[in-house]
Amino acid sequence: MKLIAPSILSADGSRLGEEITAIEKAGADWIHIDVMDGTFVPNITMGPAIISSLRKVTKLPFDVHLMIADPDRYVESFFKAGADIITVHVEASTHLHRTVELIKSFGAKAGVSLNPATSLDQIAEIIHYIDLLLIMTVNPGFGGQQFIGTSLAKIARAKKMLVTMPHQPLLEVDGGVNLKNIGDIAQAGADVIVAGAAVFGSEDYPKTITALKTNANSTLA
Repeated sequence: MKLIAPSILSADGSRLGEEITAIEKAGADWIHIDVMDGTFVPNITMGPAIISSLRKVTKLPFDVHLMIADPDRYVESFFKAGADIITVHVEASTHLHRTVELIKSFGAKAGVSLNPATSLDQIAEIIHYIDLLLIMTVNPGFGGQQFIGTSLAKIARAKKMLVTMPHQPLLEVDGGVNLKNIGDIAQAGADVIVAGAAVFGSEDYPKTITALKTNANSTLA
């Protein structure tokens, strides 16, 4: 079954705890948390202190996506704050294997992310060590962007790479997901699908998450 991970980047920032409770009741599988530093991407979001506070609200997995420069400096802080999965960018990690091993040394799952213009060749030597590969289907930094259509072929190619791995890393997709394209994204091979504006911009979270799951998992029939 495909997993839905709503991104709280699109949630009401004044009531994040309530928003997380609402999407958990609505059927969310993971909570996707975008961390931005204003350097690697042109936006600033939240740090470990806020995540630590939110950890008290739910037991759902925290899928923490670090869109920050020099992520090694903060891995321990985000793990202690409650991250279950920590994903770093190929483009931001000078010594990627070391970073992945650092994440795993704390007991968290290690993910690696690629920007839309970054080739899959960049992760050929690291997929043996990761638990998750995140394909960005918009340029990171802001929510509510339009899905880059050519990303579907990249998702399919990534899936072919991952299925050759004995430990089967999960394939996650983030960016511009909606009810119309989630079926194609799932069909291309995504295991975990991040949806921000599609969920938090709707008036009925349970109805929207159910519809997202239905459309995604219809590809399994």
